Amino acid sequence: MEKEIQVEDYSTITQRTFSDRKRTNILKRTEQLTIVFLLPKVPKFISPNVLTLIGTLGSGFVFLAFVLGAYVTNWYLLLGIIGLVINWLGDSLDGRLAYYRNMPRRWYGFALDIIADWIGIVVIGFGYYIYAENGTQIVAFAFVALYGWSIIISQLRYMITNEYSIDSGFVGPTELRLIIAFILIAEVLFQGSITYLAGLITIVLLIINVIDSLMLLKLGDLKDKNQI
Repeated sequence: MEKEIQVEDYSTITQRTFSDRKRTNILKRTEQLTIVFLLPKVPKFISPNVLTLIGTLGSGFVFLAFVLGAYVTNWYLLLGIIGLVINWLGDSLDGRLAYYRNMPRRWYGFALDIIADWIGIVVIGFGYYIYAENGTQIVAFAFVALYGWSIIISQLRYMITNEYSIDSGFVGPTELRLIIAFILIAEVLFQGSITYLAGLITIVLLIINVIDSLMLLKLGDLKDKNQI
């Protein structure tokens, strides 16, 4: 009986907490379980805005790891993993905390989330630009530009379908953080590998964006025809 109540409570909390967006990423179930577990443990004095700031500071920590890795030793890149965890905590819990506490600010939160995400990825990209060797900084620029493209796609998809999703198929921000963490570890163990791995991820992101853009145009065309 107690188990059934716990399952029902989890279902209710999940429905309320994630009601504003559709998730399709591979780690959706694990991520939502973790978030629902953490939300009741967030101190009352910590607001969603504070969590957004914490997430942005996490990106700054990744930037610092790149700078230290460039000018001291690349072992400092491992600090970037801590920054990614901090970024995930702030970015994943801010809006969810607002819904959990029944105080959502849908449009303010929507705008703040997009702005914070963009600032965060620019900070991380700039950090990589500093770390990158001569001639490979273009990868950092390309990554930031392509991530910005994916943000635009998500906003246009929301406008056309009225369904907000931050994922591209099975890949979402959480999976991207894990990939970046893997790249940082690989660079520490095999110095110079970051150029090839980051380049590969950039190419994959380009392919995903092209596919998502084509699908978005089809959705727009279909909506136009239905309105005629």
